[in-house]
Amino acid sequence: MSRDHPFTQSLQQAVREGVFPGAVLLVRSYGEVVYHQAVGQMGQAPFDCPVTTHTIYDLASLTKPLATTTAIVCLLQDGRLDLDQPVTEWLSEWKSTSYRNTTLRQLLHHSSGLPAWRRYYEALSPVGLPPKNEDERQARITGLLQTIAKEPMEYDPGSQSVYSDLGFMALGVVVERCVGTSLSDFCRQRMYDSLNINPLFFIDAEGNPIGGDGELTLVAPTEQDSWRGRLVHADVHDENAFALGGVAGHAGLFGTALSVSQVSKAWLKAVLSQPSILPTDLAQQFVRRQDPSGASSWVLGWDTPSQPSSSGHHFSSESFGHLGYAGTSLWIDPVRELEVILLSNRVHPTRANKQIKVFRPEIHDLVVKEFGRTN
Repeated sequence: MSRDHPFTQSLQQAVREGVFPGAVLLVRSYGEVVYHQAVGQMGQAPFDCPVTTHTIYDLASLTKPLATTTAIVCLLQDGRLDLDQPVTEWLSEWKSTSYRNTTLRQLLHHSSGLPAWRRYYEALSPVGLPPKNEDERQARITGLLQTIAKEPMEYDPGSQSVYSDLGFMALGVVVERCVGTSLSDFCRQRMYDSLNINPLFFIDAEGNPIGGDGELTLVAPTEQDSWRGRLVHADVHDENAFALGGVAGHAGLFGTALSVSQVSKAWLKAVLSQPSILPTDLAQQFVRRQDPSGASSWVLGWDTPSQPSSSGHHFSSESFGHLGYAGTSLWIDPVRELEVILLSNRVHPTRANKQIKVFRPEIHDLVVKEFGRTN
């Protein structure tokens, strides 16, 4: 596609203005990839090589819908989980605590009463190192769950929705204890292999791709991290996920825009009652607003457009999507059968760069202007 395309021009302008070092944008309209281009560089020297459509990004919180939420849908489909069961069935650490009655639904909906985020990594690993082995990882998980359970509830469960990394850390453990293997292995075996998706993977404590294949030289760097004392490259940017060994329910997934789009496509097809690895009834339930008053934009593992929205001004009210802190996003509009994946490393070399908040809605508005027709 021409480098003069309005999307490309917008992306290149964003690079010049320092929104991110580089980025990849993929747009699929009515099942056809209509735009898939890369701009800019992977980062500062020695990573000052051009971004390509094969560049792999830290997907950050896109892990929540693309791995954890999708895994839970599969386990619900298999009858191994129930949305309204107390999670203490899997999290014994929460028994006899304020969160003993917390359900899967509440964690997915961010309505459990848990706070948004905590710096647990400082206690889990004061010297900034991942667990040495699986036994140490499990010990850290147990300690993490016990610490979360001691958090005072910030609100009555179900009374509101407050986006919470803590809830998805717990959900990742629920999946692992339910299936008896790692979240990464379950996602690969149950979901990604059946969709023939690669690269889409986690990175373990030794710096090896797990749950998929990936050439780590293609991974874009993220932040210069004072806790780890180095530039983060081919390690998860999120400190809590790193302290848990790189595999967590809230962050840790890496992939290309095309890989993300393959999971996105499975969700869209299921929502549209088309053949998919995901069941239509559950997919539709997960992307339907749970709060009849409309006060919360959060659905189950996904967000929906609110005003202002990172999806811009024109995505339909039936749309669903998610952001990733490192500079990633996915928005899906089932009315327009439109999927937009933007991957970047806007935190390179520092998370202090917040310019993407302005850019995201602008690029989505451009996409709807060009490909927003409805059949």
